[in-house]
Amino acid sequence: MIRTALKTAEPAEIPAEPVAREEHIAPAPRVSVQAFCETVETAAAIQSAGEDRRLGKAHLKVQMGGVTAAAEAYRSSPTPNVIMLESESRGDSILKGLDSLAEVCDAGTRVIVVGRHNDVLLYRELIRRGVSDYLISPVATLDVVRSICGLFSAPDAKPVGRIIAVVGAKGGVGASTIAHNIAWSVARDLALDSVVTDLDLAFGTAGLDYNQDPPQGIADAVFSPDRIDTAFVDRLLSKCTDNLSLLAAPATLERVYDFGAESFDAIFDSLRSTMPCIVLDVPHQWCGWTQRTLVSADDILIVAAPDLANLRNAKNLFDFLRAARVNDRRPFYCLNQVGVPKRPEIKPADFAKALEDQPAAIIPFEPQLFGSAANNGQMVAEISPSHRTTETFQQLAQTLTGRSEVKKSKGGLLTPLLGKLLSRQ
Repeated sequence: MIRTALKTAEPAEIPAEPVAREEHIAPAPRVSVQAFCETVETAAAIQSAGEDRRLGKAHLKVQMGGVTAAAEAYRSSPTPNVIMLESESRGDSILKGLDSLAEVCDAGTRVIVVGRHNDVLLYRELIRRGVSDYLISPVATLDVVRSICGLFSAPDAKPVGRIIAVVGAKGGVGASTIAHNIAWSVARDLALDSVVTDLDLAFGTAGLDYNQDPPQGIADAVFSPDRIDTAFVDRLLSKCTDNLSLLAAPATLERVYDFGAESFDAIFDSLRSTMPCIVLDVPHQWCGWTQRTLVSADDILIVAAPDLANLRNAKNLFDFLRAARVNDRRPFYCLNQVGVPKRPEIKPADFAKALEDQPAAIIPFEPQLFGSAANNGQMVAEISPSHRTTETFQQLAQTLTGRSEVKKSKGGLLTPLLGKLLSRQ
């Protein structure tokens, strides 16, 4: 039948309503997406979605003309992985257009339809014909991102891991210590399988903090890009606890660690496929790969000390990341080493005013506690389980993993219609 190509697409569930930017959407793989729109508003939304970090690997092209233009375009060229079609027509016209597209559509191509009519019968017919998703216009950027990414996340598949990047606004502010303690809390208190990735290959301290000296680590992966797969990366992990693993840095100066912007992408993708939570200890430097790492992370924590240089750097990071991640929630920040005796400090209220946000945590200067933990190769929670700083790390772990928020049930875009139909039965 001529509909065979369209039927190979995976049917989607009833589309979900737009939700807050805190929603965790798994990134799409390297796929080609072509959209054929009828309105400039939908074209603009799809174009904006193509700039979202979660579609960073996808090649997206937007054209006008709707279903008719798509059917004509593919008479002489192969179809992409995903086709998005906008139609302002009624149900019968949409179905006729899909029938003409099915005649030239390659097997395996997935189709997303954008229409104006909230019609449950039309939705069911589209799904029956193999359409993967149906969005009701006007669509927002996140609607498009969610729909495309959702095509490659099977409902019964394990969730794609959440990447949390921790970076210091300035060197020496304790960002690595905080990253390691947060990862410990995620694994112990939230019982999530987690991995700490030490990205400071020359001077990383994760091995010292966890009292580990693994023979292999992240350097073996980044310098062997052709060997990277799930099994290879898994062999490089060092077990710290039942739920926590370490991808350690060599912390040697035997070679120069210069990397391209995409050098760590394959490693992160591999970790995402096996670990629910990945905590990245990002060194304080600004280059292509650190910028890409921060922009592509699911959540970011900036660690700052209460002085002017930290305030300036944190503000610069905030401004850059908010502009580069317009569809994500803004970065978090925490103030560390607060209350050093006789040191003039900028008050947390002044930090909050400059960054237009309250700190996620304020960690006091406690050299005895942190010094003992560092010298013993232990976490703060192991040194003092009931200490208030231990509770602070637990709170940060909950916040960064999205566990501290009340999850609201989400209805579908067709929920009103389905509700009416069910009430009549």
